[in-house]
Amino acid sequence: MLGHLVTNTLVVIVVLGIMIFIHEAGHFMAAKAFGVRVLVFSLGFGKALLHLKRGDTDYRISALPFGGYVKMAGDDPSEVRQGDHGEFLSQPRWRRFIIVVMGPTMNVLLAVALLTGLNKYHYERPAYLEKPACVGDVEAGSPAALANIKPGDMFLRLGTQEDPKWEDIELRIVTSANEAIPLEVERNGERIRTSITPIAKGPDRTGYAGWEPQDPAILGEVEPGFPASKAGLKPGDEIVGIDGHKVFNAQGIAYAIQNGNGKPVTLDGVRAGKEFQVTVQPIFAELMGEKHWRVGFGFREETIVRRLPWGQALTASLDFNARNCLVTFEVLSKIVTGRMSPRSLSGPIRIAELSGEAYRAGFPDLIMVIAFISLQLGIFNLLPIPVLDGGVILLLLVEGAIRRDLSLAVKERFVQVGIVFLLLLAAFVMYNDLVKTFRPY
Repeated sequence: MLGHLVTNTLVVIVVLGIMIFIHEAGHFMAAKAFGVRVLVFSLGFGKALLHLKRGDTDYRISALPFGGYVKMAGDDPSEVRQGDHGEFLSQPRWRRFIIVVMGPTMNVLLAVALLTGLNKYHYERPAYLEKPACVGDVEAGSPAALANIKPGDMFLRLGTQEDPKWEDIELRIVTSANEAIPLEVERNGERIRTSITPIAKGPDRTGYAGWEPQDPAILGEVEPGFPASKAGLKPGDEIVGIDGHKVFNAQGIAYAIQNGNGKPVTLDGVRAGKEFQVTVQPIFAELMGEKHWRVGFGFREETIVRRLPWGQALTASLDFNARNCLVTFEVLSKIVTGRMSPRSLSGPIRIAELSGEAYRAGFPDLIMVIAFISLQLGIFNLLPIPVLDGGVILLLLVEGAIRRDLSLAVKERFVQVGIVFLLLLAAFVMYNDLVKTFRPY
């Protein structure tokens, strides 16, 4: 536990350091391109631990690692300006706009570049995402069960979207807790219309439907000495039925074994293209500190791993980032309007946990998380909140519309409101992270 905490902290410092460096480099390069003097380029806030002076710029690594800044000459409206070309506020508004917007832009470009490179050499995704969206299992009493969804159903429409993919379905459900969504499925050649109302579930209180995708239930491991091994089951066997009922997903097998309360189960399987049948007697045994009815096998997730040409790698990256961008704005709008729980927001503790988990999972997972966080950082900085880049952009747009500068008093009040808001937001997401860590359900 302590080892994971240390790893999480170190990894998130490195991850945020990379993203902050790219973000501030965007401001820095745009400022230099327009001849603005950059006085400080700092990774972190507070006391400088290391610094190097080159030309006008003092490059620093500061004590508090969660952040960074670029200090430009003449960027404080309360200071006396010399009026020379090298001052930020002496630049035309369109140039100031570009200097400010280049920070978030670099974060978005980093996300696109990282995923493009990853897709080129290691494009990995679950196999079921490459197939038509079919239901593999339905949890009893869940919203899907109440909507009369059955294993084997194929989605024809969800909301207004025709022929949705599982990625579309998962994103729509997550962001639609307590909202009725019309849907249409095909079952045995018949079109069935219904609607589903996802419930808020889990530590993030996001939408939950209670269905699983259709995915072959292929054994990944068979534990020696357990009933499955004694019955002759082997890794690679596909389980296609239990007690005379077809199964389309490993989850349905797990439910049936637990709900059987120790009764023998008959499994229909396929090995090397040949069908077979075995009967297994579950035992009540420990798994991860708790006792369950077990037969001693685990399932492997079927994944597709390939290399994409550069064009396809870029297209897949743009598609992934565009989806996440749209979902992020949808989540924010629903939180603001009260249609989604603010518990879905995450702060530095959760970001550290995700970064550490990705690091332990392997390089591809870490790249995915870095890209995702970088995109979120870019979007967050574009929000029209005082102090953030989006707040500066908002002021520039207002001043451009009225064709004059706002008064210093208005700008100071705007900044003060922004600081208070960010402090409250930081306190809330920290509290949110702690609640989800120690009281996850």
